[in-house]
Amino acid sequence: MSALMDLWNMVAGIVTHGDPITWAIMAIVAIGAGFVMQDLSGLVTATFGALIVYAIALYVKTIATTSGADPAAVADKNWHEFLAWPVQGLIAYAILFAIAIAIVGVVRSIVMR
Repeated sequence: MSALMDLWNMVAGIVTHGDPITWAIMAIVAIGAGFVMQDLSGLVTATFGALIVYAIALYVKTIATTSGADPAAVADKNWHEFLAWPVQGLIAYAILFAIAIAIVGVVRSIVMR
């Protein structure tokens, strides 16, 4: 039960912290993945794809907002940070994206009928 509470606290930390640009990127990626998804059976694939697009978008944001940043150095730094990142963080982001994508997918399927 403690692991579930840790995971829930991590999801709550993602929701309550973050800058508006990162939130906008997250929303755009989740909405896009929700529209691309045909039905709820593709939720895992859409979530995985959304996480990859989100990581690339954050990389582009870092390059765009940091003056004089070397793209190769930033990519190397981001890769090493990802390798040191706990799996629990990845699962928390996956849960957050899956919920948002599922909501968008269900709303889209209701509206498109």
